[in-house]
Amino acid sequence: MSSPAADHARLAHLNAQISLLTRALWDLHSEKRRVLVRLDSYKYYPVLTLPAEIVSEIFLHCLPIYPLFPPLLGPSSPTVLTQICRKWREIALTTPALWRAISLSELAIPIGEQAKLVDTWLTRSRCLPVHFQFSNRFAPSRAAEVLASVVPHRARWEYLDLHHLPPSHVHIVAGPMPLLRRLEWLPHNPTTKKFACREVPLLRTAVLNDVAAGSVILPWVQLTSLTLLRVYPEECVPILQHTFNLVHCQLALVARYDDEDTLPDITLPYLRSLTLDGDALGTEILEALIVPALHDLRIAESFFGSNIIDALASFLLPSRCLLQELCITDRAVVSKKSYRKAFPSINISFAKSL
Repeated sequence: MSSPAADHARLAHLNAQISLLTRALWDLHSEKRRVLVRLDSYKYYPVLTLPAEIVSEIFLHCLPIYPLFPPLLGPSSPTVLTQICRKWREIALTTPALWRAISLSELAIPIGEQAKLVDTWLTRSRCLPVHFQFSNRFAPSRAAEVLASVVPHRARWEYLDLHHLPPSHVHIVAGPMPLLRRLEWLPHNPTTKKFACREVPLLRTAVLNDVAAGSVILPWVQLTSLTLLRVYPEECVPILQHTFNLVHCQLALVARYDDEDTLPDITLPYLRSLTLDGDALGTEILEALIVPALHDLRIAESFFGSNIIDALASFLLPSRCLLQELCITDRAVVSKKSYRKAFPSINISFAKSL
């Protein structure tokens, strides 16, 4: 028969049992968490067991192939790899090749932060050759701030793109660049200052616009690839006459309709590929070029004037080249059939301008 004393005793017993069960349940949950941690380490994240050298190689395949650029920040930036876990951060920070292509082209990032990022990336790339692109239109004071971080690493520049560097600041960049292979400079504002690149023994490629072509001093004879953008035909002559080792050349020319002077002959004995684009120019530049080794020609139909087929034949005949590939861009007058009938031994294609 129950009584208050018996019920109190029973309640105390039940509370004791519940306490024991609660502690046992807590211990089970703790053990479960420890097991899950162990499982995570070798079951769900096997990549963490890979050697650091392999992980580093995988990281490199996540980025554009050098010398192409990853973004400074964001999902495709190598900075993301430093935020996954401690091991990945250590590997990313000790893989210099992740940090060797740097482009200042992100307007959303304040210039002060961009300058710090550039300094950080250059430090992480250690002694590797680097690709640096200055493609933002900064105020001169801001441009100087960025250059202050970059210029001390001049000896490591392998590819240099100075798209919008103010001409007033180009003297800051000038100096020995023993590893430089490619220079691109496309300034918008005229300048009377010369940009001299004399100590560049490995330089082989240059991409220049009209302002740069008239302002830069290069060892032209070293070049094997040259692109000139928005230049007059007569501006090309002194440059092409000194680049007789060219293998590849692209000219985007501007017509000067009041100039009837004949251009002197320009012999490029090793030129294999040539791209001609720009305004309607007639045949003055075609008549000047002698290219006996030419293999590939890409040319706008507007270059030929009215007698297109004859003008093209007259261009090829003096050079006695064995042209294999001909691409006519922006075809508007002559039929495809006419081209192929006139030049049956040449593989002819048609496309839009680049």
